[in-house]
Amino acid sequence: MTITAQHIHHTLTTYLDQHPEDKDSLSTLTEALETTAGTITSRKESQGHATAGALLLRPDGRLLLVEHKALGKWLFPGGHLEKNDETLMGAALRELAEETGIDPGLVTPVSPIPLHIDVHPIPANPAKDEPEHQHYDFRFVFRTDTDVTALQTEEVLAHTWRPAETITTEPLRSRLLALPAR
Repeated sequence: MTITAQHIHHTLTTYLDQHPEDKDSLSTLTEALETTAGTITSRKESQGHATAGALLLRPDGRLLLVEHKALGKWLFPGGHLEKNDETLMGAALRELAEETGIDPGLVTPVSPIPLHIDVHPIPANPAKDEPEHQHYDFRFVFRTDTDVTALQTEEVLAHTWRPAETITTEPLRSRLLALPAR
């Protein structure tokens, strides 16, 4: 079963119930749900599309980042939705496993509601015939005691565990630091 626009809308609504202060910053996502509901889960939607990310924390408070090959940046594991994904959180967990080799059975979700939803531009990629577009990234928190076992070298160059306090993007940083210790 594929993730539906209804699921994305429900996840966004539930998130905004907890974080009403984010309503303005997510207005482009709200508008996209109205205008591209049938295609918002498709990578081919050139206006923008939903993606899912994993914020993976270890007991010592360090957070996993991977060096993304195509963008040349350190990012949280995550990526595009696939037809077999049933939920946004499930997609985030799948992407985490694909990019890092971490067994999903060794990962515990913190909440079914994203800790953060980020809207950010993605540059054009002529090699994939993709114009510049937006990613509507639903970021879920997971905890683990394990480590990366195998990087997906087609997409990821390296990994690192960084203290959560080194994240500078707000409100993500504050929300990570406010999470209860395990």
